[in-house]
Amino acid sequence: MGVSNKFSCVMSDSFSPILVKADILDSYLRTDGVWIFTRNKQFYKTNNEKECAGKCEAERNFTCRAFLFTRKKLQCLTLAENAKMTVSFSSTDAVLYEKIIYLIQCKRGIGTDYRGTEARTQRGIPCQKWAEKIPHKPNYTPEKYPNAGLEENYCRNPDADESGPWCYTTDPATRFDYCAIPECENQCMQCNGEDYHGEVSRTESGLECQRWDVQEPHMHGFILKHYPDKDLKMNYCRNPDGELRPWCFTTNPKKRWEYCNIPRCNSPPPVTGLGSQCLSGKGEDYRGRIAITESGNACQHWNTQFPHKHGWIPDTYPCKGLEENYCRNPDGEKKPWCYTTNSSIRWEYCTIPSCDRTEQEIADVPVQVPLTEECYRGKGQSYRGTTSVTVSGRKCQAWSSMFPHTHIKTPDRFPDADLRDNYCRNPDGDSSPWCFTTDPNTIWEYCNLKRCDDHTQEPPNASPGMMEQNIGQSTPTTSGNSCILFYGMEYPCGQARSAVLLCFCPASCAPPHWQRRQTKKSLSQSKQYLATTTKISVCYNRYSDIKPKTRHCTSY
Repeated sequence: MGVSNKFSCVMSDSFSPILVKADILDSYLRTDGVWIFTRNKQFYKTNNEKECAGKCEAERNFTCRAFLFTRKKLQCLTLAENAKMTVSFSSTDAVLYEKIIYLIQCKRGIGTDYRGTEARTQRGIPCQKWAEKIPHKPNYTPEKYPNAGLEENYCRNPDADESGPWCYTTDPATRFDYCAIPECENQCMQCNGEDYHGEVSRTESGLECQRWDVQEPHMHGFILKHYPDKDLKMNYCRNPDGELRPWCFTTNPKKRWEYCNIPRCNSPPPVTGLGSQCLSGKGEDYRGRIAITESGNACQHWNTQFPHKHGWIPDTYPCKGLEENYCRNPDGEKKPWCYTTNSSIRWEYCTIPSCDRTEQEIADVPVQVPLTEECYRGKGQSYRGTTSVTVSGRKCQAWSSMFPHTHIKTPDRFPDADLRDNYCRNPDGDSSPWCFTTDPNTIWEYCNLKRCDDHTQEPPNASPGMMEQNIGQSTPTTSGNSCILFYGMEYPCGQARSAVLLCFCPASCAPPHWQRRQTKKSLSQSKQYLATTTKISVCYNRYSDIKPKTRHCTSY
């Protein structure tokens, strides 16, 4: 029916797939306490969320994918982007509403309501933008079909074609072609199940899953506020952190977490083709060929384990584009990165040109950036470099940010310490530059820096967060079977309930599920105890308003 219209004139009646709901807010996913950064927005004054939703529905300056509403100022911001497309951060007074239809990357039925971002045909040909007339003059345009979602060059189905979403192609010899959009099969998963939205709520061994919004029997940091785009609903199995497949915390106090048995979908995963050749959002869809880090180090091949062992293996993560040694972002970092061929530098970010630039500007971007001397003198109080990674590979938290750790080491209080962005600094006269980390379970660590006059020295004494680097390097002790939690309660090592223990258990009694390890910064992707191999327990004052230090130690 609609196929012929792709070649010839179309009827004047426009097709308008509109999702009708009893309540206008039912079409949105609500997240409290979250703000997202976007340049394309409009401000309105409204009395409540429903009025703001009406502004989003009526927005004509751009396609409104989400809106923010502030309770105190009654301010409404309609947004062209959602949390999947940009950076989000904490904001206590804000409520984020995202249109559910733009969060779904699969099709229902013939896909007339598909609003995903696939922009290549089933044969990998890039789609032509709906508003352009070259190489093909389109019959379906945003002006003629304003409700069909004809934005950019994304696959759509404005004519209710029974074969599903399609697009005009950039190949002059091929006017249009269909797109490989997967079916929304709720109870199966594609790739590693990061987009799984089904309702399985038991682990592979039959244990019932713990709800994501409760902290009993296991405390954790995977809450909707911190992971607004991961669909952490009820106690359903999910994969918010790039694991091998969906998992959940269990309701068994003795079993912290376990994988879920989710069948794989019969339909093939989306065809990514060459993907984006420039940086859009966090660059998770970047498929370009830059293979050098921002400091000039060559990237290590993803399918090798030298000089750095890692878990990002192409065969294990088939949908992450881990080809050759090209920069990629398989784990939702702030931008693409890679392991380096430098044995002393495990990983670094890459410099990828932004898609906002012109083609000439993108072509002019160098693949190498001049290397700044990344070393410190004395205690490092004068260090003004741009390193923002700790000795264990964790990313630094911005000094002006209060998430995930609240502190008083702010630029306003320490104006002479140059507390810019998330760069390593030493505002308090510590032994070397340090930073708060973005890992909710590791408050701070020293940074991956060496003295300028001694490039062979070892990193500073390990802070609690870097203990994982020493696992298995010395002989385990068999003494001691208890750990002390931050609220002063004592539990056997195998029954520790918290993801924030205030001591490290001996390796002999550490079960394999204490703390989720940062996948690219450590040798394993398993959730496990950060066990030391000596009799030591390091305790913090978790809620201190100063940088936490060792308060006291308890020998086992």
